[in-house]
Amino acid sequence: MRPAAEHLNRRARQRLYAATAVLSLAIWLFMAVAEVYTPLHAWLHGGTIPDDDDCAIVAIAHGKVETVACDIPVAVPITWIEVAPRVEFSVFCQPVENLLSGRSPPVLLAVS
Repeated sequence: MRPAAEHLNRRARQRLYAATAVLSLAIWLFMAVAEVYTPLHAWLHGGTIPDDDDCAIVAIAHGKVETVACDIPVAVPITWIEVAPRVEFSVFCQPVENLLSGRSPPVLLAVS
């Protein structure tokens, strides 16, 4: 079964990502405003803020946002690729001094 993201073209995926980013930012900003503006926080609770309030706005205000590390096993492919090291070396060979006439490079550029 293929994920739904593969069925969308590139432009639609970019718009979906942008919409998700804007929505996430809007929610975060709304919660930040509710943290600062007490009447909005009370309105969200139905009129009064309870004494033992443990909602997300209070957690953000007190810095109690915790992240959990996921321990997901990594799927390792079974395919093995063997790479044999290549050893390259070069040997300097003395050029032949006595070439046949007409087979050697020109002595001067003007002669060629």
